[in-house]
Amino acid sequence: MQKITPFLWFDGNAAEAIEFYSSIFGNSRVDSLMPGPNGQLMGASFTLDGQSFMALNGGPMFQFTPAISLYVNCESQEEVDHFWTRLGEGGSYQPCGWLKDKFGLSWQIIPAAMSRMLQDKDRARAGRVMQAMMKMGKIDIAALQAAYDGA
Repeated sequence: MQKITPFLWFDGNAAEAIEFYSSIFGNSRVDSLMPGPNGQLMGASFTLDGQSFMALNGGPMFQFTPAISLYVNCESQEEVDHFWTRLGEGGSYQPCGWLKDKFGLSWQIIPAAMSRMLQDKDRARAGRVMQAMMKMGKIDIAALQAAYDGA
């Protein structure tokens, strides 16, 4: 059992959000549903790519904020493109690999290669990667690699 599980508060659209997220991530499923008044969904537990989540239709009093985001670690540009495009549908794209989905939840779509480059002990190389990344919306691995290589 997963010790810590993200708990997401929605304003009546948790079922739509779960369906949307499940269509984007493989290895996804609804684990349980908690019915509420008038046959409406009150809450659910679900899994996205092996990660457990909880959702609650709690109402309008709380909204998502970028102070918490979900970080998607991508192994290829194809993955970056997929998650960036799909999660951004109906939402808004932000700088530096961030986006806000149509439910207001913030996501970071980040290639593992970028993290490796930014952690390089050669601070000049890492600095060039940081400067390149700061000019991007969706992260472009080839452009980061070019900055890393000094091209």
